[in-house]
Amino acid sequence: MNFKKSAALLLAGVLALSVTAGCKKKEEAKPDAAPKAAGDTVKIGFLGALTGDVAMFGAPTLVGMKMAAEEINAAGGVNGKKIEIVEADDRGDKQEGASVTQKLISRDNVVAIVGDPTTGITKVAAPIAQKAQVVLLSAGATGTGVVEIGEYIFRDTLLDSVAIPALLDYYAKNLKFKKVAMLTSDNNDYSVGMSQLFRDSAKGAGIEIVADEKIKDGDKDFSGQMTNIKAKKPDILFYSGYYTEGALLMKEARKQGIKVNIFGGDGLFSPEFIKLGGTAVEGAMSYVGFSPEQASPVTAKFIEAFKSKNNGALPGLFDAQGYDAVKLIASAMTAAKSNDPKVFKDAIAKIKNFEGVSGTITIRNNREPIKSPLCLLEVKGGKYVLKAKVPVKMD
Repeated sequence: MNFKKSAALLLAGVLALSVTAGCKKKEEAKPDAAPKAAGDTVKIGFLGALTGDVAMFGAPTLVGMKMAAEEINAAGGVNGKKIEIVEADDRGDKQEGASVTQKLISRDNVVAIVGDPTTGITKVAAPIAQKAQVVLLSAGATGTGVVEIGEYIFRDTLLDSVAIPALLDYYAKNLKFKKVAMLTSDNNDYSVGMSQLFRDSAKGAGIEIVADEKIKDGDKDFSGQMTNIKAKKPDILFYSGYYTEGALLMKEARKQGIKVNIFGGDGLFSPEFIKLGGTAVEGAMSYVGFSPEQASPVTAKFIEAFKSKNNGALPGLFDAQGYDAVKLIASAMTAAKSNDPKVFKDAIAKIKNFEGVSGTITIRNNREPIKSPLCLLEVKGGKYVLKAKVPVKMD
């Protein structure tokens, strides 16, 4: 036999077998397998820092989200679909936050995003989500100018605009504070917005701002600001920024013999604040929307479930708010009977008296949440303890 001819016949036979095998595989495969697998889940994206200076806000938010998703899925999911949490690390960087948001929407096809816990990155991510018609619900942004970005943008936090007037009233009436020294990180959207709310609210509460100092995120030397503040003899310090600078501010205050304490919002609330500040931050206060102390029945159940999953550790503010965010979204999907954000966004906007683990939440007509109670936490003996639960008007 001619060698070339034999080789040609052999090759033809191999090709024929390959085609036959391929046809058989196509006949045996289920044509709807991949689409069915994809269709059985509804994806919710996590946007936040898992590394970097603000990972103390992002990482626990993700823990809470996953816990909520597990519970919902164990109960049958939402509208017949299981929730899948898609996570990414924005490292607390605005540019990375924008990139992660784009990827979650275009590559991962999420129907909603929970995050970022910070106001600054939320403001960067929100226009992207709004344009794509994907719901973005921040479980941490408390500053101004967030939901105004569009009808797909929400949050489940205790707003500074709600908390500050209530807190100042409590301080003036219960703790008899009259003179406050302010400090603002003027390169931080969250800090700038909160400080302005404080200025606007102080006069109505009968509180005098005796000093109004500026710093920047990343600064290390606060000797000049504290020298100015010391001369004004305030009753308390108010800092509207994050825990890193807050701890250093108090170290400088104690170094200069300033004995009054500091207070702030949830940006000042972190175990790292205590680690960095040590004894200098004893007596510091943070107002937040959650405390495991004096828990409601719903919150108590959440705390026990959290402890069982986390070696007995207690949940914090961002664990609770991340959990509530997923539960709120799932509740809206169920009410709307749809997992389409174009539909269930309207159900979020109608939520009233939602009993979350971080408090009772109502979404008002402007899509802003109002939440009660306000929990005032104090650093005592190297840990946060509940100092007071301050009522918030739910109207």
